[in-house]
Amino acid sequence: MTNIKDNIKFGWNFDNTYVNFPKLFFSKIKLDPVRSPKLVILNDELAKSLGLNSENLKTPEGVSILSGNKYAENGAYIAQAYGGHQFGHFTILGDGRALLIGEQINPSKERYDIQLKGSGRTPYSRGGDGRAVLGPMLREYIISEAMYNLKIPTTRSLAVVETGEAVIRDGIKKGAILTRVASSHIRFGTFQYISSFGDIDQLKSLADYCINRHYPNISDDENKYINFLKEVIRVQASLVAKWQSVGFIHGVMNTDNMTISGETIDYGPCAFMDNYDPNTVFSSIDTRGRYAYKNQPIITEWNLCRFAEALLPILHENQEKAIEIAQDAISNFYDIYYTNWMSIMRSKLGIFNEEAQDKAIIEDLLSMMEKYNEDYTNTFIALTFSKNKNEGMFSSTEFINWYKLWQERLKRQVQSSELVHELMKNSNPSVIPRNHRVEEVLEAADKGDFDPMKKFLNILSKPYEHSQDQEEYSKLPKPSNCKYRTYCGT
Repeated sequence: MTNIKDNIKFGWNFDNTYVNFPKLFFSKIKLDPVRSPKLVILNDELAKSLGLNSENLKTPEGVSILSGNKYAENGAYIAQAYGGHQFGHFTILGDGRALLIGEQINPSKERYDIQLKGSGRTPYSRGGDGRAVLGPMLREYIISEAMYNLKIPTTRSLAVVETGEAVIRDGIKKGAILTRVASSHIRFGTFQYISSFGDIDQLKSLADYCINRHYPNISDDENKYINFLKEVIRVQASLVAKWQSVGFIHGVMNTDNMTISGETIDYGPCAFMDNYDPNTVFSSIDTRGRYAYKNQPIITEWNLCRFAEALLPILHENQEKAIEIAQDAISNFYDIYYTNWMSIMRSKLGIFNEEAQDKAIIEDLLSMMEKYNEDYTNTFIALTFSKNKNEGMFSSTEFINWYKLWQERLKRQVQSSELVHELMKNSNPSVIPRNHRVEEVLEAADKGDFDPMKKFLNILSKPYEHSQDQEEYSKLPKPSNCKYRTYCGT
């Protein structure tokens, strides 16, 4: 029987629909309790938006649910099956260390997946232990919340719980479980998996489900599956344009890390670029630069091709015609991406309207930034607040000439200089989760001191505030001969 008081106590309001799919789509999971769960952090603002009682979730009983030691009433408790192209090679995957607690309906009647990450082995774990490490789980919490505040579509983090157990990676690490929230966890790889191992009716049912859940505006369209492909292309083009605009590098853009909803997911070896260099790669496993900053739009298009291939059976009964339809849809990706990117970059430079010269103004600035090794974020802040340094790029003749052309461009607008300044302030974050700062707070957390992380999260919560408190966090790291590297942390 349902414990109604328990649901009221925590605010659970589950309506689990994914469990209605055939067993090919998921596996039911039994809890794998941890030894000594201890709450590290809980996102009160997110909990409230979900209709959850954050104070009760902080109690021992609530922490038991967030650690996977106790069932939430009416929870789904499933691991989802999917495949994915990992560095170009298709692999059978699935939630190897995660389980879906359930689909929460928030007070605004919106549906969100609530998932535990690091909760133990599943049928998809392969050789893994199903557990996660404290540092990477806190890293995902920090970066995903920073992305949310940068107004970039993303999964979010509700809580991190220490397990009190050791995890063996490159040494003995502290175990932890992340509670992740997403519009859904359905990936390109989900469609690849069902297309490979299911039948056409199952593929249609998955597409119908995603349309009803994420794109209800096309649910009655005559060619809804074609339009579904176009919608996913549209949101992914918008997403990667936003990544590029803040210097974010995902690190592992496999097809299992691309969501149907258009949200950023799986913050493994991700990082933010300091000095502008299109070739920047942070991931230790990306030895050939497949997922370098400059390649992210290209890889997004490649991944969309793989998604479109999975949809071919439902795009048209004639395969040649289906391929033609898919190719036609994919061919629009770059134009959609470029239009989004140009719009954002215009805003970063205070440009309200469109002129043919804008492309050269933007690209010439980026070229100079690369040549003079200028910081990406701080360069735009300097332009926003007219704090041009008398050194490096800013003292060069080419910058002086560029600056004159830019100012002339702004004068051709009807908007006042005050409006230009406001647009730039709202388009250029003063603070990002710089890599050296992330490492500092994670090192402190590993020693049991979580105050630096909480302060950092507060700073990152208002990236467009441009406050004095943020200035310290905008400083660059000390010069080093060692390139910054990130790791999957699995």
